[in-house]
Amino acid sequence: DPELDVVWETAGQLGIPVFIHTGDPAEFFEPLDYENERWLELALFPNRQFNDPSRFPDFGELMAERDRLIAKHPNTTWVLAHMGWHTQDLAHLGEIFDQHPNVHAEVGAILYDLGRQPRFAREFFTKYSDRILFGKDSFRPEEYPYYWRVFETADEYFDYYRNYHAFWKLYGMDLPDDVLRQVYYGNALRIIPRISTTDFPES
Repeated sequence: DPELDVVWETAGQLGIPVFIHTGDPAEFFEPLDYENERWLELALFPNRQFNDPSRFPDFGELMAERDRLIAKHPNTTWVLAHMGWHTQDLAHLGEIFDQHPNVHAEVGAILYDLGRQPRFAREFFTKYSDRILFGKDSFRPEEYPYYWRVFETADEYFDYYRNYHAFWKLYGMDLPDDVLRQVYYGNALRIIPRISTTDFPES
């Protein structure tokens, strides 16, 4: 909506990042059949199905609209929720990062994808360590240890914390300490105005 351009431009002028949530996992837009690895979740939660073209745009259309918005406002800092739903294609997210230096991403609710491709995910996080922020959909302390285990350890073959999708085991990415610092708090301190640095170590 062009009428919102002034909002995005003003956010850029003030140095306020825009957190943008576009769509849902690509599988939610695909047919509910044996090829859809989220079939059980979609069967249990049918309101998450967006695969009716008469009612919903397709996944690619939504992503294209988002990318046009970002390109239109290069002086605004954008943070893609859920890594833009591109964790099944991190190479594509890397292309977005390369094309738009004003784009960042956060890791909420996509641990199940990162933990099944630990080597490539580690390379990706290391390369783009200044563009990724830690995030969660909700404050559930019992879920945090799963994030620590995927990000901080080299553990292998352990369970995900939800039982209605991700029917596979997870593996640790064993991220370096300098990458962890940037992801956990360093990047947030850099892009979000007026956050106190008192409780965060410099090294």
